[in-house]
Amino acid sequence: MKPHHTACAPPFVVWRWTSCTPNALAQARAALRCALDQLGYEGEVISDVVLAVSEFVANAMEHAVGPYEMRLLRTAAEVICEVEDRDPHIPAIPVFPADAPFTLVREDRGGGLEALCALLSERGRGLHIVHELTKGTWGFRSWRGTKTAWLALPAVPRRFRP
Repeated sequence: MKPHHTACAPPFVVWRWTSCTPNALAQARAALRCALDQLGYEGEVISDVVLAVSEFVANAMEHAVGPYEMRLLRTAAEVICEVEDRDPHIPAIPVFPADAPFTLVREDRGGGLEALCALLSERGRGLHIVHELTKGTWGFRSWRGTKTAWLALPAVPRRFRP
């Protein structure tokens, strides 16, 4: 799941933090939501990306050392969101069976907010959620003592489509 891209611009650092940063997850969500809004993304796309990246941020803070960095990288075909930590080890990727897809219950699709909160409170569901929200366009890479979790969005935000 490695992105094939030619960068149109250098990565933009959305936010940096350490393990001592208060309310790090909430701050990461707010910073990413603002950056995606400024790029022209809206509504469900922003919500889905923020939820998926929240899983990356939470996993980095729980399983790796900081400092941490969240970046956006624009290419000709996509916008890539990355979360970097200082642990080069790639986590085990769960199996995503094709015949029994993981279903994310959302308030607008039935089940309500309580069902979604119950789902999110179960451990071990984070990468399944990322996989579902990104339709499989995500992954990890390791380089020079760091690990980066990434996910990709279409390059042209809905707000700017003809």
